[in-house]
Amino acid sequence: MQVFHTKSKIIITCNNRLSAYLQQEVEALGYKIIRTFSTGLELEGTLNDCIPLNLNLRCASQVLYSVKAFTAENPARLYKELLDIAWEELIDFTGYFSVSSTVDNETITTPLFANLKVKDAIVDRIKEKKEIRPNTGPEANKAVIHLYWKENDAEIFIDTSGETLAKHGYRKIPGKAPMLEALAAGTIMATGWDKKSSFVVPMCGSGTLAIEAALLACDKTPGLFRMNYSFMHIIGYEEEVFFTERRKLKDQAKREIDFKIVATDISEDAIDISIKNARTAGVDHLIDFSVCDFADTEVPEESGVVMFNPEYGERLGVHSKLEATYKRIGDFMKQKCKGYRGYIFTGNPDLAKKIGLRADRRIEFYNGKLDCRLLEYELYEGSKREPKPAE
Repeated sequence: MQVFHTKSKIIITCNNRLSAYLQQEVEALGYKIIRTFSTGLELEGTLNDCIPLNLNLRCASQVLYSVKAFTAENPARLYKELLDIAWEELIDFTGYFSVSSTVDNETITTPLFANLKVKDAIVDRIKEKKEIRPNTGPEANKAVIHLYWKENDAEIFIDTSGETLAKHGYRKIPGKAPMLEALAAGTIMATGWDKKSSFVVPMCGSGTLAIEAALLACDKTPGLFRMNYSFMHIIGYEEEVFFTERRKLKDQAKREIDFKIVATDISEDAIDISIKNARTAGVDHLIDFSVCDFADTEVPEESGVVMFNPEYGERLGVHSKLEATYKRIGDFMKQKCKGYRGYIFTGNPDLAKKIGLRADRRIEFYNGKLDCRLLEYELYEGSKREPKPAE
């Protein structure tokens, strides 16, 4: 099975509502998309095509390469279909693999049982052909096989990513309630920021938004922070393909930018964590960090984007302290951010009403399972209304 040079279906998954931004990334890499859905997209390519996808994408979770699609009404049929695949040509019998799954079949009460049937089929096939069985377990740091099984339709994939791509690898210290890196990148892309003008993040927390902005600005991709993917543990992997792509990404990354990225937080600990994370990402020299109340943030005179990810508490029941904070955010944007586009990411529509500005757009996202909005505000220099003509 020459999967590294054979075209098949590729599914790239992402968190719900990130697929529009994932699509932008994939198209920018020159791939033709067959279809897009709420949690991912489909294209066609080889396993070698999956290598640049893994190294470049900011909004993705997993890159899945289809091995076989089939009908399976129960676990016995699933096992039989999987036993017919030449696993000995994909997984080294001295190696290790794990199984993940997405299962919705009436004969299965737990995905763990489906995973076990997949493992049994792979192990039995390799043992029959090679007279030795590979090791299996829960860790996703070697070869990973993924089962999709809905009703009677089943498909088995090589998960070429292994550990999720949604975590970009630089955030060694997460901080309090951090935004997932893939979500942060998606929200920045949603603003349409030109990557040439100021980007200001008051209340920066562990620094994820500011770091993702810096990475976007200097064309530094998440693949530069990671040296292990599932595709490396599939038989036929050509190391040079990976290192050629990685060298290209390293060469394209810019060292400097000629505008300001500003990140502030009232917590010294938060700024300390942010600086350490930015240093790990290699962009600490591109971000102006400072400890202050958000209202004291120094906003560059040049126009750009100002972006908040404040606490939004419980969905039900509004906290008076947060109400006051949201009102102050609105005041800050009105008074100190004229000429900018302002953005507030929140999962609490009641608190959003306290901002005191009318949102020009409400862009839908999920943070985990929480329904959220990225609210956009045009912060005009003067009055938005047209001046009255002279008498």
